[in-house]
Amino acid sequence: MTYSELVSKIRSYTEVDSSVLTDTVVNGFIRDVEYRIFRETDADYSREYATSYFTANNPYVALPDDSGGEGSTTTRRALILRSVIATNTSSDQIALQPRDDTFITEYNETASTGFPKYYAMFRENSIFVAPTPDQAYPVQLEYVYTPDSLTATQPNTYISDNAPNLLLYGCLVEAYGFLKGPMDMYKLYEDKYNSALQGFALEQTGRRRRDEFQDGVLRIKINSPSP
Repeated sequence: MTYSELVSKIRSYTEVDSSVLTDTVVNGFIRDVEYRIFRETDADYSREYATSYFTANNPYVALPDDSGGEGSTTTRRALILRSVIATNTSSDQIALQPRDDTFITEYNETASTGFPKYYAMFRENSIFVAPTPDQAYPVQLEYVYTPDSLTATQPNTYISDNAPNLLLYGCLVEAYGFLKGPMDMYKLYEDKYNSALQGFALEQTGRRRRDEFQDGVLRIKINSPSP
């Protein structure tokens, strides 16, 4: 489903034209729902990694903040950090251990240097590590980035292509809330959204992360009457 198709459906389902549901208002619905889906599922589409280097005698590392993928006009920000993997002088890749920032401060109160062992979030867009790196070790950050936005200039996203009903129902919930429409319609689309969300979450966190060789084929018990 493209951006224009979604906008048309929102206005058609609500029977409200662009004089009320303006492009600005509808764009707000879409972005709110994209973040809602993003926060209510642990989906694969927003996972990424970036490689960089520590700076010698500097315990801070900025999180990635870059443009989206091919055709994307959205700036992606690393919102959730999944892991930090550093490479030592023996070319061994070692996962740093996550800790609270107060632990890092207490652990490295003397600002000792060496190969980093721990990391913690520092403000909104960086981490800091301990010990402070004594040289520019390679580091890989695995993270979850903010979702791409469906817009007139970016008419397709992963969600619009692979979960169009989920995006539509979420936008209709926002629309009926905005219009102060009938509660039965608001509840109808909220229920439809939740049902679609369950299916999407099952796909993303269940079926996509199973291996039939290791886990076997997913089986669902079906009740049947005795003959």
